[in-house]
Amino acid sequence: MSYNLIASLLVLLLFVSMLVLLEVGRRIGMRRLTIDAEGARAGLGAVDGAVFALLGLMIAFTFSGAASRLETRRSLIVQEANAIGTAYLRLDLLPSGAQPALRESFRQYVDTRLAMYSKLPDIEAAKVERMRAVELQNEIWSQAVTASREAATPQATMLLLPALNEMIDITTTRTVALLTHPPPIIFAMIALLAFACSLLAGYGMAGGRLRSWTHMLGFSGILTLTFYLILDLEFPRFGVIRIDSLDRLLVDVRASMK
Repeated sequence: MSYNLIASLLVLLLFVSMLVLLEVGRRIGMRRLTIDAEGARAGLGAVDGAVFALLGLMIAFTFSGAASRLETRRSLIVQEANAIGTAYLRLDLLPSGAQPALRESFRQYVDTRLAMYSKLPDIEAAKVERMRAVELQNEIWSQAVTASREAATPQATMLLLPALNEMIDITTTRTVALLTHPPPIIFAMIALLAFACSLLAGYGMAGGRLRSWTHMLGFSGILTLTFYLILDLEFPRFGVIRIDSLDRLLVDVRASMK
C-alpha cells in the first residue's frame, strides 16, 4: 500500500472521527442543558482553553520540527553533491594510470546513489541500491589508498583521502536524516487531542438548535489538513511536498564526470 493512500486514509479517518465527536459532544451538551441549564457550562472555559492550548502547542512544535528536518535534508543533498564533486576533482592528484578505474567507480557510485533515492518509496529496492553504494565506497577507498601510495607527492594522500572520507560519511548522515522522525506516540497524541477538542467544541455548540455545518466542517477540515501537512513535511520523498528536485545537483555532478 502506497504512502499517499495510507496518509489519505488516516486523514479521512481523522476528519470523519472529528465530525462524529463534534456531533457526540453537541448531543451531550444538549442533554446536559435540558437537565441543568445554569450549570451546564460552569467552569468549562478553563478546561476548553487548556486542552485547545495543548493541541496548539503540540501542533506548533511538531510542525516546526518537521520543517526544520526538511531543511536539514535539503542541506545534506547539497553537502553530498559538493563532497562527491570535490573528491572527484582531487583524483587529478593521483598517477594518471590509476585515474581511469577510479573515475569509472565514481560514475557507478553516483548512479547508484541516484537510483537509491529514485526508487523510494520502495524501501526494499532502495536498500539494495544502498548496499551496492556501500560496496562501491569500499572499492573506491581501496583503489584510492593503493594509488596514493604510488603517488610521487604526499598531497594526494593529504587531500584526496579526507575528501573521500567526507563523501562516505555524508551518506550515513543522510540515511539517519531520512529515518529521523518524531515517535509515533507524538502523532497519536495529536490525534487524541484533536478528538478531545472536537468533543469539547461540539459540547460548546449545544446552545443552538441547528447544527453549524460551516464551523463543524471548517474545524475538522483545518485540523486534518494541518495534520496531513506535517506528515508531508516529515516524509518529503513520499507525498505532495518533495525534495526530489534537489537530486538534480547530483545529476549535474554525474554529468560533469567525463
